Amino acid sequence: MSGAPEDEGSGLLSTLNSKLSTVVEGVLAGRAREIGRAISAVERDGGAPEISRALFPRTGRARVLGITGPPGAGKSMLALRLAQALRRRGKTVGIVAVDPSSPFTGGAILGDRIRMAEIYTDPGVFIRSMATRGALGGLARATSDAVDVLDAAGFDVVLIETVGVGQDEVDIVKAAETIAVVLVPGLGDDIQAIKAGILEIGDVFIVNKADREGADRLAAELSMMLDLSPAHGWRPPIVRTVAPRNEGVEEALAALESHGEYLASGGEALERRRRRARARLEALLDERFRRHVREHAPEAEGLNEAALRVASGRDDPYSAAERLFSAVIGT
Repeated sequence: MSGAPEDEGSGLLSTLNSKLSTVVEGVLAGRAREIGRAISAVERDGGAPEISRALFPRTGRARVLGITGPPGAGKSMLALRLAQALRRRGKTVGIVAVDPSSPFTGGAILGDRIRMAEIYTDPGVFIRSMATRGALGGLARATSDAVDVLDAAGFDVVLIETVGVGQDEVDIVKAAETIAVVLVPGLGDDIQAIKAGILEIGDVFIVNKADREGADRLAAELSMMLDLSPAHGWRPPIVRTVAPRNEGVEEALAALESHGEYLASGGEALERRRRRARARLEALLDERFRRHVREHAPEAEGLNEAALRVASGRDDPYSAAERLFSAVIGT
């Protein structure tokens, strides 16, 4: 893969120590080893802001697609088939597969990477599994940072596959431009239970495992729900796939690309980027404040002490939080 052209980001390299500079230069040159090291760095607690600052000016070129849906919907296989279809078109693909955390090590179980073994050795594909590590919303804390690394490395398309999600786990909207919601026959009344959350974020709906009984009913229910939804200029298409047999994958990819063209033609792409940037900033500020509370709260009214007072009934949560907030802000 070719590196990104020189721009203002190159000036930041001189401010990094030699180790980080080597990693950043390797990412910009598209070298897999340094890409992996950079993602590992941003995954660690506190992240690696120096790396992110150096790479960010080189981002903004990759098409970022999100693939989400409930557990068992076949997201990994579909991501594999989409990546293969993109490779046939000459596109390079980065994949961030968010796996559930191991209950023993806290790391990713790596099931998604195993299921994508068919393309693991393709030099035009980079696959990274990330552990949720307790994060809610279907994504890992550092997902957006990992996407930036792959974007800066020159990948044409970045696919983000979330863990199995439910009604309100919709953090994928903070990281992807176009979101495919993958559903399967057999959900029954569950589709009504999740419609208030995950179904409202879909730009494309994919009925996977469409060879199963109930696929027609699921597609009809989705269409009816879209009929009842307020019109926003783009009506999400419903595509049927059988990912293991590679059926409907080209149609799904065409639908995702059509949404990208729609965003670009109507100016909505900039608004989506703004919303994603705001959500990311809020997450960083929230994380920074929590860290500040842990590190700087006065010992007499520290977070653990405040939690103990609430747990024992000596204080209510709101009063404890207000006192703790006031104490920390004053430091």
